[in-house]
Amino acid sequence: MRLAFLGTGGGWPSRYNGVSSIALRLPGRVYLFDCGEGTQRQMMVSSISFMDISHIFLSHFHGDHFLGLPGLIQSMSLNDREAPLIIIGPEGIKELVETLLGLGYFTLTFPVDTIEAKADQPIMEQDIRITPFAAEHTVPSLGYVVEEPIRPGRFNKEAALSLGVPEGPLFSMLQRGEDVTVDGRTICSREVLGPPRNGRKLVFTGDTRPIEPPVLWRMCDALIHDSTFQEEDAERAVEYGHSTSVHAANAAKKCMARRLFLVHRSPRYRESETMLSQARSVFPETLAPEDLEEHDIPLAD
Repeated sequence: MRLAFLGTGGGWPSRYNGVSSIALRLPGRVYLFDCGEGTQRQMMVSSISFMDISHIFLSHFHGDHFLGLPGLIQSMSLNDREAPLIIIGPEGIKELVETLLGLGYFTLTFPVDTIEAKADQPIMEQDIRITPFAAEHTVPSLGYVVEEPIRPGRFNKEAALSLGVPEGPLFSMLQRGEDVTVDGRTICSREVLGPPRNGRKLVFTGDTRPIEPPVLWRMCDALIHDSTFQEEDAERAVEYGHSTSVHAANAAKKCMARRLFLVHRSPRYRESETMLSQARSVFPETLAPEDLEEHDIPLAD
């Protein structure tokens, strides 16, 4: 599981930062969260191939979060893509995509499907659960929680050997949570496995005012939070439906996140050190990624 921060700015592209776009690499596929102007160009100088994108999740319909869609889809078609693309977003996503695809300047070579997401109604994609939640912005807006499945507990080799299980394929079956038979006796996986372990969990807030972190955020491995303003502009942040880096840090502290990433940083600030310092005074495990930075999300144990 690896994050690629393709665009970390907000509002409009600057000389230094593109607008909202974050890719999550999973085995065999890539999820894209928001698709601001210039996203496809950012991919071309990153490790992410736009042909690997299986799903695009839009938080809302402000231009800096979706205007990269037409060009990205056109490039996919020009490269003879055949695999379907699924675009997920708030109410109105179907109409938006149909409008963009109806502009008439390219022909699709692959199907594009849309899913209207609703807060607190999970979407299952293979083994990954994506749960939308209501953000608080100036227009209807969603955030997304991405969760891997529960993993089996740690395997106790000594316990397995003491029960007469020989090393080899039976060990692998037990590690997968399957029961095995040895000399006519059933050995249950629970006898040699520790307690189940959580998979990784990522939270992407999209644009939002400060909100009370939902229980669903609890102990996430990465909180990717709106950080449009510095703390001295906190009143303006709330007025315009955004957060400061300190708001983001407070949320990370409350939900016991492992790491906080500050994104959607306003182009009015050239440097990110002030935001980062303000956030770290509340939550030390904070990062302010620049465009094209990539970060692995390790398992907690």
